[in-house]
Amino acid sequence: MICSVLSLDVGRRRIGLAGCDPLGITVTPLPALHRSHYSSDLPLLQEHCQRRSVQGLVVGLPLDDAGAPTQQAEHCRRYGLRLAASLQLPLAWVNEHSSSWAAGERHGLNGDRSGRLDSAAAALLLEQWLREGPELKPAQFMASGPGAGGVDGGS
Repeated sequence: MICSVLSLDVGRRRIGLAGCDPLGITVTPLPALHRSHYSSDLPLLQEHCQRRSVQGLVVGLPLDDAGAPTQQAEHCRRYGLRLAASLQLPLAWVNEHSSSWAAGERHGLNGDRSGRLDSAAAALLLEQWLREGPELKPAQFMASGPGAGGVDGGS
């Protein structure tokens, strides 16, 4: 099911954002969110979702070379579950291994700290999800462990 989706590349300092049109034809990097606390992030993300009529979230999980969850993957998983529950939106996980590197290479953004690299990585995650899935699921049905619940193994 293609729909308007918001993709998140969750980091400790910034969240890269990208969106797609309801037909899944155009993926657009959006301005990154410079983080403070979840309580400050939530209204900004709610506004993005309302303005873009978002119907689902795609959250990147940084898995290692062997496909195992990293410590950051657990943080991203918790953040994604909390956000999906708060916004009452279904979500999907995508393996974001090497996404920042790939985005930096593709767009010449290596070393960027403005957030453009983070949003370019979120756009790559969304493109991957549009090609490969998995289906969006309600947060309460997502598996509890990091890297579980239908993480796509692609990079």
